[in-house]
Amino acid sequence: MDNGLPKHVAIIMDGNGRWAEQRQMPRFAGHRAGVETVRAIVKESARLGIEALTLFAFSTENWRRPRPEVNFLMDLFMSALDQELDELHRRNVRFRVIGDLDGFSRKLRSAIERGVTLTAGNDGLTLVIAVNYGGRWDITQAMRKLGTRIRDGQLAPEEVTLDHIHAELCLNDLPEPDLFIRTGGEHRISNYLLWQLAYTELYFCDCLWPDFDIIQFQRALESYGRRQRRFGMTGLQVEANQGSGALQEMQSGL
Repeated sequence: MDNGLPKHVAIIMDGNGRWAEQRQMPRFAGHRAGVETVRAIVKESARLGIEALTLFAFSTENWRRPRPEVNFLMDLFMSALDQELDELHRRNVRFRVIGDLDGFSRKLRSAIERGVTLTAGNDGLTLVIAVNYGGRWDITQAMRKLGTRIRDGQLAPEEVTLDHIHAELCLNDLPEPDLFIRTGGEHRISNYLLWQLAYTELYFCDCLWPDFDIIQFQRALESYGRRQRRFGMTGLQVEANQGSGALQEMQSGL
């Protein structure tokens, strides 16, 4: 975006459980509080004109958590869909979900499908929820698709390019994330969008997700706005090409 804002923001919403534990509350309370933060950040992103917001809600590794917490998270996701979809549609938000949905109940899959269908024609913010998602899973399923094409004689191994791989990945129709945010104090990307984050600016903060308000979000955006994105070039080259469109073309080709 020419106003210094990222086109696409990806977030790991970490710290719900710890937020609750610090207040001597059950972890479930932290997840509920986290939904309120999601609502605020989605609203602010749409207001600012950010094109896409991708939120990591449930990873392929999260199935290892205690069964009651997993069940609660599934119920909370279902409840949030029921409560928020009509409002998202009213705000012209396009809703999408990425991840392996086969592990979810038929009822939850139907709710997701309803939301995707309802908002498919919207052209405002694209809100992507990553559930039962992992970066390694994403790359693996892309390789399987390409392997099938090679097996069927549609593509030769030596013909496979970065574009072929990119086309089979989740989010292939969106700009790659410009800014990655992780709350909760951890400094890792936890198997999130491994391919897509190759040139993304990373921002980590200690704030737990339920406390991540609009001011915290603005700080992350301001940090992004102060950075020089080089994409393999020198700083002088970036300055020389500033405003020429060369950087955008290079980024889209990565």
